[in-house]
Amino acid sequence: MSLVYLSMGSNMGDRLDFLQKALKRLQETDDVCVEAVSSVYETEPVGYREQPDFLNLAVRIKTLLSPEILLSELQRIEKDLGRKRNRRFGPRTIDIDILLFENQERSDDRLSIPHPRMKQRAFVLIPLRDVMPDMSEVVPDDAGVRYYCDMDLPSCENDSRSPAKLPPD
Repeated sequence: MSLVYLSMGSNMGDRLDFLQKALKRLQETDDVCVEAVSSVYETEPVGYREQPDFLNLAVRIKTLLSPEILLSELQRIEKDLGRKRNRRFGPRTIDIDILLFENQERSDDRLSIPHPRMKQRAFVLIPLRDVMPDMSEVVPDDAGVRYYCDMDLPSCENDSRSPAKLPPD
């Protein structure tokens, strides 16, 4: 069972609804258990700035999936929720990134772990601090990340995908 941290963001349409739908689909994914979800934060876009503000959150999961299979599942969720990859750093219905996957380090054409830009992005680090209390990264208080709301998501403790019901590592 691997401990994984994800980042989610949306800046198109009903942003909060897209985050909720992505979390629900993530929770419904076989061999994935959502353990914790951060508060939702609102931030200005980075890179391409001529677009609406984002809502962002972080998620802690446990999974039996490999990084490659998890990435494929996350990309399927993005596609199902209307994600189009027209412009780098452009508007999106949903964006789901793998930040950390256990203690793995890797970088190839498809996936880099840890996420290569996470330490420069307060919109990633502030929500991540909510679900990773022992995080050592220092984030300035005035980083342009504004609390938006809390996100409710039932745990999977009673779910067939809970760690207790998944096959052993």
